[in-house]
Amino acid sequence: MIFLAEPSHVSRHDIIAGLRELGISAGDGLMVHSSLSSFGYVEGGAQTVIEALQEALTPDGTLLLPSFNHGAAFREGGAGYFDPTETPTTNGAIPDLFWRLPDVRRSLNPSHAFAAWGREARRYTEFHHRTLTLGPESPLGLLLADDGSCLLMGVGYAPNTFHHVVEMSTGAPCLGLRTTAHPVVLPDGRRVEGRT
Repeated sequence: MIFLAEPSHVSRHDIIAGLRELGISAGDGLMVHSSLSSFGYVEGGAQTVIEALQEALTPDGTLLLPSFNHGAAFREGGAGYFDPTETPTTNGAIPDLFWRLPDVRRSLNPSHAFAAWGREARRYTEFHHRTLTLGPESPLGLLLADDGSCLLMGVGYAPNTFHHVVEMSTGAPCLGLRTTAHPVVLPDGRRVEGRT
């Protein structure tokens, strides 16, 4: 966890130096929960944080961020479907910019999609709508199997979803089977039911 004593003026160099100090290096797999506002002023905003993470990991690594809508797409006023190219995330500025980048893949889970960049992005995201949201074949489950890590940038432990994968693997009744299905728009425009 990287904590700044007080919000301050943060550069890309500062973020990369902090990541290196934590032992994060090229080729690593990393899940990140973040809060841009907790950094203070970041030169270049969310884009700078993303670029620093990508530079630290390199394309040989994998960067995974939550891009959840927590079911907002299916509540009153929502679109009634999940479209990975248009449904916004409720996870903050960094994840909301990240999933929109052209070299980032977004999973098709209707409420708890993940966005991924790097070597394992495709493998982590391509079948998420067909498996348990946070089960062993989910993006986080695959990251765990690959000895990946979770980094909390400016947030406490509460928003960390990584522990749910461990709970699911031990049979803890934390999330249940989550068998609710909702419409998901595939890249070719077809709609299918995706489990959340």
